[in-house]
Amino acid sequence: MFYREAGQFKTSYEADESVFPIRQDRYGIAIILLLAIVGVPLLASEFLISSFFVPVLVFSLAAIGLNLLTGYTGLLSLGSGAFMGVGAYACYKLTTFFPDANIVLMILLSGFAAAAVGALFGLPSLRIKGFYLAVATLAAQFFLSWCFVRVPWLYNYNVSGAIEVPTRAMFGVPVTGPNATPTTRYLVALGIVIVMTWLASNLIRGRIGRTWMAVRDMDLAAELIGIKLYRTKLLAFAVSSFYCGVAGAMMVFLWFGSAEPDTFNINQSFFILFMVIIGGLGSLVGSFFGAIFIWGAPIVIKTLPYYFDIAIAAATVEHLTFMILGALIIFFLIVEPHGLARLWQIGKQKLRVWPFPY
Repeated sequence: MFYREAGQFKTSYEADESVFPIRQDRYGIAIILLLAIVGVPLLASEFLISSFFVPVLVFSLAAIGLNLLTGYTGLLSLGSGAFMGVGAYACYKLTTFFPDANIVLMILLSGFAAAAVGALFGLPSLRIKGFYLAVATLAAQFFLSWCFVRVPWLYNYNVSGAIEVPTRAMFGVPVTGPNATPTTRYLVALGIVIVMTWLASNLIRGRIGRTWMAVRDMDLAAELIGIKLYRTKLLAFAVSSFYCGVAGAMMVFLWFGSAEPDTFNINQSFFILFMVIIGGLGSLVGSFFGAIFIWGAPIVIKTLPYYFDIAIAAATVEHLTFMILGALIIFFLIVEPHGLARLWQIGKQKLRVWPFPY
């Protein structure tokens, strides 16, 4: 009916292999982008933008970075939180060295520092994989967390040991610092996420993405057909860390406004990993679903008692939130191990053949 490709004819290979081959998908993504760009700034409050929309954008980008490594290349990493920290500290140093430079450019350039560090700690992937690689990246997490605390140069010898975001403007409008409005920071973050998601989509559909998926499916067979494993794996670590680094810089400069070293601890790495698992491995859409679910579900759970005027202690609400969220994660993993992206795919396929059974 309303979701059919009947009557939509493809006259070229490019049209048949496009990201959104069905016209309704193109309309849908256009409506989503219109709501995100125009609807959210006009309808949502500044509190909602700061507490939900900006963090969802930040974590979605970090989840995309980890998904490129774990979902598309099959390399498990527990150091994504540390790589986000590398991007945040690199952006802080860049703004110190170049105080008049464009802040968006500094955020993007900070990703290259994270990419270099990620490629360095990705060297063990050439010899080990699976659980042992996870332990190696876990060591990177602890080492980088130690550096964030013990290397004063990273935070400009600040007595508090924290990053303090300076005020930076674009076209006369403050983007970072206390004078920047949540709407401005949201629009800048949204622009970065849209561009980088588009780049990731094209990357995984090209030669590099196909080599990553070949290594994920069977690295020995991939090597036999001529794929250079060391180059492919290091590139995956570098690109993944680049995305995580940019997300870390966005977290500090476009969301928190300041950050302490403990912000990028091991809990942050597990937080991103849960988003990828719940959203769906090997799916860019799943990265957004996972970020919305993992970040939004606790907010809904914490709000319900106050909405129904139920008197519950704050500590009890916090404990219930962890328990319910954990139960939901287990439930989704049992019902659909491939994540929310798979449920989304099944729902779209049922629409395409409705009213006939699928």
